[in-house]
Amino acid sequence: MKIASFNINGIKARIGALTDWLEEAKPDVACLQEIKSIDENFPRELFEDMGYIVETHGQKGFNGVAILSKLPLEDVTRGLPGDDTDEQARWIEATVMGDTPVRVCGMYLPNGNPAPGPKYDYKLSFMDRLHTRAKALLELEEPALICGDFNIIPQPEDAARPEAWKDDALFRPESRAAWRRILNLGFTEALRATSHAPETYTFWDYQAGAWNRNDGIRIDHFLLTPQAADLLETCEIDVAIRGREKPSDHVPIWVSLAA
Repeated sequence: MKIASFNINGIKARIGALTDWLEEAKPDVACLQEIKSIDENFPRELFEDMGYIVETHGQKGFNGVAILSKLPLEDVTRGLPGDDTDEQARWIEATVMGDTPVRVCGMYLPNGNPAPGPKYDYKLSFMDRLHTRAKALLELEEPALICGDFNIIPQPEDAARPEAWKDDALFRPESRAAWRRILNLGFTEALRATSHAPETYTFWDYQAGAWNRNDGIRIDHFLLTPQAADLLETCEIDVAIRGREKPSDHVPIWVSLAA
């Protein structure tokens, strides 16, 4: 089972780039972030014609997440538990019914800038709620994963210029401590479990020629429960997508599971 995560930075702006990648990469499941569309306006028929089941949790102009799956989906839920007042569309999960069912959680974690400030407080509060949901997933003792744009640079080696990010919400000590608190519950970080290659990034800013200079950061991740980690075959980043016409500032990251 090939499961991918891709922050597309606007479904309308990237529709061509997204469909081209789907046709080439052929993921069984694709978790999308920043669709920036309400559910009614999402071009679901286009993806259904490609053989995908489409589930969205949208929001006008901002945020928004989706799951595209060629396998049946069960128990689809929307919104990260823990705050009934949170109206931001950042979380969707479903069980993918392959040979081995896998609970897939797609997430767009808040950026948090400027930090400190209310947006950073929301980021840390969201991560507290994520910790609670992650713990609950582990307690099920079933194959499950959390993937998406975490807006977290875990370590200095995950940035081309870590010194440039030291005061940024993506790299502040409180952010990375919250990340480790979740990871240390017992999750496997898929990419680092399969590769320690240098200069491994998933995001390059549109400004200042960041892509051409490979001035990137790694902020898109897969966290696997032990039962999912036992099925992990590989984790890869489709870096070349960033160099194409009208790209997202992120690239897809994917795992292959023996499921």
